[in-house]
Amino acid sequence: MSLSHYLSLLGGGMFLMNAVPHVISGVLGRAFQSPFATPAGKGLSSSMVNVLWGLANLLLAWLLLIHFGRVDIARGMDAMALFVGIAAIALFSAHHFGQFHGGNHPPQK
Repeated sequence: MSLSHYLSLLGGGMFLMNAVPHVISGVLGRAFQSPFATPAGKGLSSSMVNVLWGLANLLLAWLLLIHFGRVDIARGMDAMALFVGIAAIALFSAHHFGQFHGGNHPPQK
């Protein structure tokens, strides 16, 4: 497989995982950070904006994983590229959004 194949799977994993907090927050009716807020990525966007942003991320994930990447998670390298993309955005998001929601520090006793 080519480098572009694995980059497509890596990016697809990132968009797939990025969809999760936006769709869930939006479906629950909660405001959440998005690129469309002011300031971008720090301010809150409405639940509707988050659902739409999450759905856009799902569409991009589908394009990268299925349409262009043709992911086969039975192949170890495909699964690894997908997992690395998921893990990268998950860890980044935990750090970034943790500063707004108290997740960067353990609870005080």
